[in-house]
Amino acid sequence: MRSKKMTHGLEKAPHRSLLYALGMTREEMNRPLVGVVNSANEIVPGHIHLNTIADAVKAGVRMAGGTPVAFPAIAVCDGLAMNHEGMYFSLPSRELIADSIEIMATAHPFDALVFIPNCDKSVPGMLMAMLRLNIPSIMVSGGPMYAGEKSGVRSDLITVFEAVGRVKQGTMSEAELEDLTETACPGCGSCAGMFTANSMNCLSETIGLALPGNGTTPATSAARVRLAKTAGMKVMELLERNIRPRDIVTEKAVANAMAVDMALGCSTNTVLHLPAVFREAGLPISLDMFNEVSGRTPNLCKLSPAGDQHIQDLHRAGGIPAIMAELSRADHIHLDALTVTGKTVAENLAECRAANLDPTVIRPVDSPYSPKGGIAILRGSLAPEGAVVKQSAVAPEMMVRTATARVFESEKDAFDAIMARKINKGDAIIIRYEGPRGGPGMREMLSPTAAIAGIGLGADVALITDGRFSGGTRGAAIGHVSPEAADGGPIAFVREGDRIEINIPERTLNLLVDEDELARRRAGWKPLEKEITSPLLRRYSRMVSSAASGAVYK
Repeated sequence: MRSKKMTHGLEKAPHRSLLYALGMTREEMNRPLVGVVNSANEIVPGHIHLNTIADAVKAGVRMAGGTPVAFPAIAVCDGLAMNHEGMYFSLPSRELIADSIEIMATAHPFDALVFIPNCDKSVPGMLMAMLRLNIPSIMVSGGPMYAGEKSGVRSDLITVFEAVGRVKQGTMSEAELEDLTETACPGCGSCAGMFTANSMNCLSETIGLALPGNGTTPATSAARVRLAKTAGMKVMELLERNIRPRDIVTEKAVANAMAVDMALGCSTNTVLHLPAVFREAGLPISLDMFNEVSGRTPNLCKLSPAGDQHIQDLHRAGGIPAIMAELSRADHIHLDALTVTGKTVAENLAECRAANLDPTVIRPVDSPYSPKGGIAILRGSLAPEGAVVKQSAVAPEMMVRTATARVFESEKDAFDAIMARKINKGDAIIIRYEGPRGGPGMREMLSPTAAIAGIGLGADVALITDGRFSGGTRGAAIGHVSPEAADGGPIAFVREGDRIEINIPERTLNLLVDEDELARRRAGWKPLEKEITSPLLRRYSRMVSSAASGAVYK
């Protein structure tokens, strides 16, 4: 046991004295020590209930003969950080989460770990740490929030963001908006649609690092507590059998994750997080791989923001096992991949009798919404290294469009212009210097995309940026444009009135400016200089790589 480095032997008597100070008995020290990484806090709705989940995990560990020891991890609520300086810190928190867990689990050598995340960066950050440490581990999230409902009409956080635009348009009153804010998010859990948090929680299950049900079992259900207890017991079995994360995360697991990503129509942020996660397992994935998988994998779901269904509907329809069973009918799933149950995907699907219980939520694989997946990678003269769009949430009118560039040097400037009704049909809003290095921090931009939808321009206006979008974004929102403006990418040289050619079916994004003119614009160019007062952001800006490689540290 790794923990014997800390608990056994004559020279470790001082260490034992500190463990006795915790109230730990000698018998507890002799058992395997299981670290329980708990990201509970009182500011993030997805995390406010995680002490309940942690208590259930600890009960499961004790029932299986281990000694659980909890320690904390931070978590940012992207919704609360949106559209102000707090969003600069969201993506950097992913690296801090992974690094801090590595520190805690190495300084205090646990025998196994259980990870309890729920929201956007906590899930990939914990997955990165799990694969980096590579000791027996399992993840159990806090689960999704229910959708809000009033007078028979459902809502979620994105409904509120888009309602801001409706108020500006005059189709909703401020009093009606305030009423909506009280009902849209009815309780704890990760926000109710196929946004980033739920995307990553579903993919954790798909990869095999979380138990079946992890992605969709509601946060407030007793089933979520039972799942957490089972995870605590299961990690002891993983320890006994010495099954480690990198035994599970193989090329087959990567392929399964990408296929389910496309079938679900997950957040574009998965294109940042999956490369960062799999890199920790020595399995690099490229943007081209996303396009290859998308090209052969059907889109089976249209959950919010792409449609009006929510995670609770996916759960009722059979959850991730039903998605995997449906995809396996067309050989899109590696059924022999190992999972944290200690069994293969095929054995798990058989055990839970996986079946598509509602074809209106999960389309049959031979009758999909689209024969291609939910995410597309675009390349061209505006994005030589790639850009990403959630094509399953794009209006048909915007799939192929030549638009007029409206150029803004920050999210705030663009949002102000949208709210002032200065954006017209046929425009392509260009927001630059918001990439990983130039932002710094690659801010998520739900406010401008929601405002566009709210004022009724979702089928008429594109938004193109070197920043990124919320998983709740819909419309022709094209992000992660690489190279970013701060690195001298072509987006830095777009000018007001330029023509932008968007062709999502052909996977192209082009700036219709000839090379001679671009050369003149590049002559003497200097990147926009921003005053960065935060030491953390200064370090991040120096160390972070391109969005095309997952915005990981160089």
